[in-house]
Amino acid sequence: CFPQLINTSCKKPTRPHVERMLIYILMSSISLLTVALNLLVIISISHFKQLHTPTNLLLLSLAVSDFFVGLFMIFQIMIIDGCWLLGDLMCSLWLVLLSIISSSSVVTMVLISVDRYVAICYPLHYLTKIQPKSVKVCVCLCWMFAALFNSLLLKNNLQQPGRYNSCIGECVFEMNYIANLIDLIVTFIFPIIVIIILYIRIFGVAVYQARAMRSHIAVVKNKITAKKSEMKAARNLGVVVVVFLICVCPYYCFALTSQNKLYTTSSVTFVIWLFQFNSCLNPLIYAILYPWFRKSIKVIVTLEILKPGSCRTNML
Repeated sequence: CFPQLINTSCKKPTRPHVERMLIYILMSSISLLTVALNLLVIISISHFKQLHTPTNLLLLSLAVSDFFVGLFMIFQIMIIDGCWLLGDLMCSLWLVLLSIISSSSVVTMVLISVDRYVAICYPLHYLTKIQPKSVKVCVCLCWMFAALFNSLLLKNNLQQPGRYNSCIGECVFEMNYIANLIDLIVTFIFPIIVIIILYIRIFGVAVYQARAMRSHIAVVKNKITAKKSEMKAARNLGVVVVVFLICVCPYYCFALTSQNKLYTTSSVTFVIWLFQFNSCLNPLIYAILYPWFRKSIKVIVTLEILKPGSCRTNML
C-alpha cells in the first residue's frame, strides 16, 4: 500500500487485472444506480404533497438511508485493492456512519411493519393513531437512537482511530463479545422477531377477512374488513421486508459466527455486498409495485417538476 513504509505497510492482495476491473465496474454501477434511484424516491415523496402519507414518510426515511449506503459504497470500492489511503480518522468516521445508517434501516423496517399492522388490524383507528406528524417524530427518534447506540458501541474506534489496525493502510473496527452480542440483539434479533410477529398477525387477519367475505358472515363490512388499498400496500411492503431480510440475514449470521474483528480491506465478503445491494433493490421494487413512483419518475425526468404548482400534481 505504501512502498516507502515496507516494514509497516499492508500488502496488496494479488488479483488478476481483468477480475479487478470487472469488480470496479460492477460495484461502481451498483453505487451509481443506488444513489440515482433512491434520489428519485426522495424527490418524489418530498416534492409531491399527495404522497405525504405516513407510510410514504417511512419509505422516505428508508430511501435516505439507502441513498447514503450507495454514496458510501464509493469508499468500499476504494479498498477493493486492499488499501485504505484516507487515514485512520476517516476510516473510523466511515465505519461509524455506515453502522448508523444500517441500524436506522432496520428500525425503519420495524416502523413500516407497525404502520401496516395498525392499518390492517385496526383500520378504523389508523387515521387517528398514525398521522404524518407522529411518524416524523418516530423517524427522528429512530435516527437519533441509531446514532447514539452505534457511537457508544464504537466509541473506542472514535477515541483512538486505527487502534486495531495491524498495519498501515488497513481499515478495521473491533467490538468485544458483549458489545457484539448487544448489537446483534438490538439491531437484528429483536427487530426481526417483531417484524415476523407483526406480519404473521397481518396476514392472519387478511386470511380471516377473505374467509368472512366468501362465506358472507361479515357483520359490518366496513368495520371488520380493511380497505383493498391497505391490503395491497401491506403485500407490497411485505415484499420489501422479505427482500430486506434475505439480504440482511446472511450478514448478521456471518457476524455472529465470525471473530470480533471485522476486516474491510483484505477481502470484501459476499455478505457485506449483499447487505448493501438491498439499498439498490428497494427503489426497483417500488418501480415495479407502485404506480405513483413510475408516474413521478416520468414527471421528474421530463422536467415537468420545474413547472409552478407541480407539487400538487395528482400522483395516485
